[in-house]
Amino acid sequence: MRREPAIESIGIDTWAVDYGLLRDDALLAEPFHYRDARTARGVEAVHARIPFGDLYARNGLQFLAFTSLYQLAADERAADADTLLLVPDLLAHRLTGARVAERTNASTTGLLGVRDREWDQELAERIGIRPALMPPLIDPGARIGRLLPDVAARIGADLTVVAVGSHDTASAVAAAPLASRSTAYISCGTWGLVGLELTEPVLTEAARTAGFTHELGVDGRIRFLHNVTGLWLLSETVRAWEGEDGTPIDLSELLDAAATVPPDVPLFDANDPSLSSPGDMPARIAAALRATGTEPPSARAPFVRMIVESIAQAFADAVSTASALTGIAVETIDLIGGGSLNRLLCQATADRTGLPVLAGPVEATALGNLLVQARAAGVFGDDATLEELRRLVRRTHPPTRWAPRG
Repeated sequence: MRREPAIESIGIDTWAVDYGLLRDDALLAEPFHYRDARTARGVEAVHARIPFGDLYARNGLQFLAFTSLYQLAADERAADADTLLLVPDLLAHRLTGARVAERTNASTTGLLGVRDREWDQELAERIGIRPALMPPLIDPGARIGRLLPDVAARIGADLTVVAVGSHDTASAVAAAPLASRSTAYISCGTWGLVGLELTEPVLTEAARTAGFTHELGVDGRIRFLHNVTGLWLLSETVRAWEGEDGTPIDLSELLDAAATVPPDVPLFDANDPSLSSPGDMPARIAAALRATGTEPPSARAPFVRMIVESIAQAFADAVSTASALTGIAVETIDLIGGGSLNRLLCQATADRTGLPVLAGPVEATALGNLLVQARAAGVFGDDATLEELRRLVRRTHPPTRWAPRG
């Protein structure tokens, strides 16, 4: 506050699905991270009480074993809690004392109705989760509360905490340029979230079997998307290589070397479940490839090219499927987030989709968070639309265009 005395509010966004359990305002234990094997028994417990097809009709979520309702079904601590707070809501509680659930992140729990966007209390009871755990819902732009007195004293300011798209992808997509309905988005970091922005759900059997999900965005939009394993594959591979000899790897140099490798490398399924947890990623990728009868490259540069091309192909498949499921002819792709700095990935995505890729903004999540706070503060007037906010992003953060080759 000494450096920026004009700060008016705080907005919190984080990843999805993970939570803390409270009793009398105290955490029962530190939250688990979703990359934990305990969720497997939660899947079995939930699906024994409600088939996945029925579940999809109620919450619209693709099957991911770490979705909150599966975690809760495996969490013995839930019986002793009085409130469940997702990570951004838990942080807001620590700052303000308020117990609320912001809708964009709540939509990733599996416990929010895909049509009415309210807690599905009947579903919760059916799978053994007490509805009383779920706090009141609020929307992006709502005022959560002012800082607790001791917090305000520590930082020397009395600020308001404002709800934003607290699922980081919701904030990122809010800042995606999305010039038209025919623009797909890829929010690319550890995960690649690939899809279209809709106003109504697509709850077809084809959408369910294709693994497409319905998560809420800012202003009630639906992020109709597929979760693709993204740059996690590359970062885990680099981490494993660095661990082999203890020598740091310059990722930029490695990507430059990979760019000189011809693109006709073998491909693997980037969404193979065996690649989702930490560990020896190069060995597991090699095993997944060998299972298809193909030998992986032995040198690092071709191996990296294979990873990038496999991610790009998964992106291309998801864009094509989203188009087929919605009937929207995709014309361009907005690739936002940290992955927009990966030139090799941007070009590979353009080549494999046959569509122009507009890369940027890099800090889309932070921009979306800031824009919602600014609108709530009246910076753009009380009725600025999401499209107006996006036009501002296009003016101030012009994207880099990657045209498909061949």
